[in-house]
Amino acid sequence: MIRAVIFDVGECLVDETTEYGTWADWLGVPRHTFHAMFGAVIAQGRDYRETFQEFRPGFNLYLERERRAEAGKPEHFGEADLYPDVREALGALRANGLWLGIAGNQTVRAGGILRELFTEDVDLIGTSDDWGASKPDRAFFDRVAEVVPAAVDEMLYVGDRIDNDIRPAREAGMHTALVHRGPWATIQWHTEEAEKLPTFRVESLLELPSLIRDFNARGH
Repeated sequence: MIRAVIFDVGECLVDETTEYGTWADWLGVPRHTFHAMFGAVIAQGRDYRETFQEFRPGFNLYLERERRAEAGKPEHFGEADLYPDVREALGALRANGLWLGIAGNQTVRAGGILRELFTEDVDLIGTSDDWGASKPDRAFFDRVAEVVPAAVDEMLYVGDRIDNDIRPAREAGMHTALVHRGPWATIQWHTEEAEKLPTFRVESLLELPSLIRDFNARGH
């Protein structure tokens, strides 16, 4: 039985195209070049933050975030950056009586933006900066399990990455859904783990309400 659905943020709810484009601008790198290097880095199984190092060795992401804010160009996302299925999917899931949460690797600033966007739509919003633990560490998913009012095997974690979302959430005892969008899911979609690990594989979040309803009806 699935009683609670918890969503990752980047490339699950939020399309990060604009955000990474602004990082390319900040680095003074053509956006196409930045995106190509970004894809190459994650296709090699490396941490996406290494992309910045390719263009500026010694790059400190946290320091540069502060510098951007001081320069009046802080990281930002808004309603226009949400994937078009997000609002309808959240509404349908809530109408079905499911508890909803958002939990991802995000900064305090991003957490504030998420609360402005989603406070009326979900029951909880938590970030890695809030909790002092980040994915894929088990401590992050243990924290999720602590704050969600359901048994861990009644939770569905929805994300776009096998390495950061699906594998560690499953190891923590949760059901998982892999959504096919963004660079990670596109690269990982046909791997053995992507085909076997998730409880559900979806092209759109709008598939989740009926999948969960059928799953629960079968008495899982």
